[in-house]
Amino acid sequence: MYTHSKQVITAGKPLAEADKVVIMIHGRGARAENIISLVQHLNLSDAAVLAPQATNFSWYPYSFLAPEQENQPALDSALEQIGSIIKDLQMQEFSSEKIYLLGFSQGACLSLEYAARNAARYGGIIAFTGGLIGEALNLKSYQGDFLQTPVLVTTGDPDMHVPLTRVEESVAILSNMGAVVNQRVYKRREHTISQEEIELANQLIFV
Repeated sequence: MYTHSKQVITAGKPLAEADKVVIMIHGRGARAENIISLVQHLNLSDAAVLAPQATNFSWYPYSFLAPEQENQPALDSALEQIGSIIKDLQMQEFSSEKIYLLGFSQGACLSLEYAARNAARYGGIIAFTGGLIGEALNLKSYQGDFLQTPVLVTTGDPDMHVPLTRVEESVAILSNMGAVVNQRVYKRREHTISQEEIELANQLIFV
């Protein structure tokens, strides 16, 4: 049983029986229950799954393209929440290689931002429609080496919330930090997670 916070819901295996842990981060206006429902579609039979809940259903108040200071202190608080979960898992002897990050939309942005600020060899990172956060990206914020961490970044073109240019800029930064990034762009796809993206996550990350 994961007891870190009442604001985290769980699915899959108990931590004591799991080979890996997937942290799923929901989008703006959604609930942890929404994102964790992906468990039934992903190859996670050996995984514990944790889904934190954002206060008021949003990790930060404005667009991820707004000046960073406008999204404070909520953004720092959200990053600290993810970091606290990961530290707790590491204390329970889950190395970073056994920890996966998955997010959709605002949750995808938060997943990428946390990972880039704390690069290491993660099990894998999946960003369903997202990019790094800020009006202009500050490369000094990103630290570490991904050491060939597999990363899947998907998006629509156009997407009403996430410009393709920011996705491509983010992919380039992650690649330069040692991640092995697969990017997929779907023409005229709605702001959602398609079956093809689920299948890609299973083929490339949850193998």
